[in-house]
Amino acid sequence: MMQMRDWIIGLIGLVISALGLLSLLKILPFELSRSILVWLSAIAGVILLYASIVEITNSNIMGTISVIAAGIVLIVSLLPLLNSFGWLGSWAEFKLLGEIIYKIILIIEGIFLMIATFAMEL
Repeated sequence: MMQMRDWIIGLIGLVISALGLLSLLKILPFELSRSILVWLSAIAGVILLYASIVEITNSNIMGTISVIAAGIVLIVSLLPLLNSFGWLGSWAEFKLLGEIIYKIILIIEGIFLMIATFAMEL
């Protein structure tokens, strides 16, 4: 039976994916800066990590794929965040990763979160 947390995670995935897609297509009436995109990516990565752990405990193969994606996303987004606090060197900025990459990451995270809505109960 689907729980409320499943639907909330799916809704978060839909919002994150739509935000990334609309921002990528420049349909939003405002522009998201790189720092906001990094923060959104990190928060969605933590939520995806939680959802993938739940999927793994339900013996779902999709959980393994999701935890790998969450790990990659957390590395790509948490290192620039920690660097912005001055905890790491300039190597952790990932200047090569522009706004477009983070928008694509948001879309992918949203898709994984929407899949997790149903995969957490299998």
